[in-house]
Amino acid sequence: MIRTLIVEDDPIAAAAHASYVGRVRGFEVVGSAGSGAEALRLLDSRTVELVLLDVHLPDTSGLEVLRRMRAAGHTTDVIMVTRARDLAVVQAAISFGATQYLVKPFTFSAVRTKLEGFLEYRSRLGAGPMVAQEDVDGLFHTLRAPAPAGGLPKGVSRESLDAVARRLAAAGDAGLTAAEVAEGLGASRVTARRYLEYLAEAGLAERHSRYGSTGRPQVEYRWRAAGVPGRRAAPGGAVP
Repeated sequence: MIRTLIVEDDPIAAAAHASYVGRVRGFEVVGSAGSGAEALRLLDSRTVELVLLDVHLPDTSGLEVLRRMRAAGHTTDVIMVTRARDLAVVQAAISFGATQYLVKPFTFSAVRTKLEGFLEYRSRLGAGPMVAQEDVDGLFHTLRAPAPAGGLPKGVSRESLDAVARRLAAAGDAGLTAAEVAEGLGASRVTARRYLEYLAEAGLAERHSRYGSTGRPQVEYRWRAAGVPGRRAAPGGAVP
């Protein structure tokens, strides 16, 4: 079993990540940390073979945690988890020794693809010495296999998801219904609801009931506080 540590300050996201890891054969979650300092303490106190490390943490960045891990001699493999999709973050993560990279929001299938590739990578490492260029190339190919559809389910595009998330984040605490999002984006209400439900299932939006003067209450969606501009990187830039 690959002993895995989850480093994520949002409790809902942390629970979702732990659930995803626990569903993949060969992996077990041995701890969860909500800050960089807590992550480093856990790494010093228990055996960890893989870290799912969020870039945005309340006390420091995940990149700094990764740097300190390497400086302290921890060779634990790391999958960076972040909203930030800019090349500078990716380059820094690779230079500090990140094994793989996941961009939020992602589905279980995306996580499973990454973890299964990592498990094959570990199996090949333990199979014996690399004797040819093809052996080494095959080893690293197991880590580079892309997640299907960029980690997004069928019918959900990155561009449209960014647009819906930006509009929802801009509304703040007011919240928006599927009809209001559809009107603002020039899309159908069915399409808007599909994207809003995806954000809600990913833990990035919350559902609330909006009561009017008559009729049944409408479902209103609100961007989670962790994604509001000013507190964390908001979409448009990057969808978490």
